Amino acid sequence: MSILTLTESPSPGWLDAVRAEHQKMFSVRSTWWTLVAIVVLGAGLTTLICATSAEWLASAEADEAPGSFITWGMMIAPVGAVVLGALAITTEYGSGQIRSTFAATPARGRVLAAKALVLAVVLFLVGTVTALIGYVGGNHFLDRHGIGLALEGDVLRAMYGSGLYLAALGVMSLAVGFIVRHTAAAISLMLALIFVVSGMSPLIPGRVGDWIEKLMPGNAGPSIATPVDFNPNLLDAWAGYGVFLAETASVVAVAWALLRRRDV
Repeated sequence: MSILTLTESPSPGWLDAVRAEHQKMFSVRSTWWTLVAIVVLGAGLTTLICATSAEWLASAEADEAPGSFITWGMMIAPVGAVVLGALAITTEYGSGQIRSTFAATPARGRVLAAKALVLAVVLFLVGTVTALIGYVGGNHFLDRHGIGLALEGDVLRAMYGSGLYLAALGVMSLAVGFIVRHTAAAISLMLALIFVVSGMSPLIPGRVGDWIEKLMPGNAGPSIATPVDFNPNLLDAWAGYGVFLAETASVVAVAWALLRRRDV
């Protein structure tokens, strides 16, 4: 047996990469602060908006359904998913740690996939729990006015749908982070895309504008996270989420292609 065989260490496998990314994610304070912010903003704002709107929703003047408000806070919680997704990679580029990461796991696609898996699982769990806490808090006030919502059907779908939306959004932000390799740029691009560009898409006239509005990530993705959407012109929940997954996969594909070509 040669000396090379004795000293040669096995190449890190898939589970090794996942464990490493999980350890890195939860070894920094920013992860914990961001997850806390998601829960506080998501559940807290849902409870607050239901508390202040329940009386109006129960009146004859109401022109919105209670289901539009039961996950209202999940319109703000995505900011946390964007931040967490971007930080999962851009901090490594900023500190130079990415060189050590690629040295430990030469298969760069495995690094991207491991980060995406860990991020998606964490955000799915946190997003679902956040929506459920908001439901319990918000539905308390809706029940007091006789318009409470049962945890079934579209309401139940919106609970785990909130987790699905945050998971995909975090992965898209991660991919953008791999592409631009800069924290502020990645976060700014994602927030502009989700909240600004998607919000301005209804200004485009005609049928082309209608379809652009439906397909924009900030409009297609969130539909799965609410029982009743404020905008009835958007795609149905699962159709919209399917479009959002396709858009996320496209961004990930670009990130993977650039990752293979670049030196670092």
